[in-house]
Amino acid sequence: MHTLKLFVFIALGFVAMNACVPTRQFQELKQKNETTVHERDSLKSTNESLTVQNTEMEAELEELQKRFTQMASQQSGLKDSAAFYKKQFKVYKTMYNDLSNTQSTVEKGRDEETRKLLAELQVTKEDLQVREDELRELEDNLMAKQLALEERDEILLALDASLNQKKRELEAQSRRMSELENILHSKDSAVFALKSKITDALLGFENKGLTIQQRNGKVYVTMDEKLLFKSGQWDVDPKGQQAIKQIAGVLEQNKDINIVVEGHTDDVPMRGSGEIKDNWDLSVKRATSIVKILLQNSSMDPKRVSAAGRGPYFPIDTAKTAEARAKNRRTEIILTPKLDELFQILENN
Repeated sequence: MHTLKLFVFIALGFVAMNACVPTRQFQELKQKNETTVHERDSLKSTNESLTVQNTEMEAELEELQKRFTQMASQQSGLKDSAAFYKKQFKVYKTMYNDLSNTQSTVEKGRDEETRKLLAELQVTKEDLQVREDELRELEDNLMAKQLALEERDEILLALDASLNQKKRELEAQSRRMSELENILHSKDSAVFALKSKITDALLGFENKGLTIQQRNGKVYVTMDEKLLFKSGQWDVDPKGQQAIKQIAGVLEQNKDINIVVEGHTDDVPMRGSGEIKDNWDLSVKRATSIVKILLQNSSMDPKRVSAAGRGPYFPIDTAKTAEARAKNRRTEIILTPKLDELFQILENN
């Protein structure tokens, strides 16, 4: 008679969720400003992408938790079945032992009764074998369920760690984008305030060849040639000097503003044999003249100021008319807030 052994392994897993001279300086500032705006847009896009990933991972995690709960319920049912078959096994085993004990006594009895008892004994043996096979199969199923639950537990832990990492990245990106947006907002506010101050200082020059505009985070003070210079000259007229000095007074008080002075001419070739050879020379000389007046009798740091000659290459109006050429003969003072704090954030990240 075979000795039967019953092993029932039940394990439950728990899941834990868990220009001429310093034109290059102006171009660098312009490039950095454009980089800042692009960086902000990129961060917004990254923020939206991380938010979508976060939502998808949370949905997947919730689905795995539901599956885990179902598997745990199934395992509990298998445990109950195992206990039931264990009791049945003990009953049949007892019956088998009883029959075995009485076998010796009935061997002396009638042959027909002996054959009947032996047949019952055989049936009992076969039934016990079937029960034993069922218990072994149940044990294998329980072991498979346990391994599956352990695998699910590892997956859930990995997903939880990944989700937490994504959340931390998203929070860091959000903080960085918020800092950038605050700085850009402060810069825009400073530009608007600067434009208002410049406008107030130059009220007497409105409609007299001077305009003030705010574009791309900068303030542009545009002065026509007739306000500043005689044709082909670079010495500034008294009225133009007065306007420039009033601008200088505002800029002297706003130390966080960088200044670029650009000289522009029309496209009519200039033929000279003296110091000025062409329009480009003239635009540079005019820009330098403006810079010198800005710094004259001023405490303004010269490092803040750049002069650039653009010649005829950046016209406002490309028409070949006297009116268009008059528009193009101009000097622009371009005012840009310093973005040191913003650039420091970008470099640190």
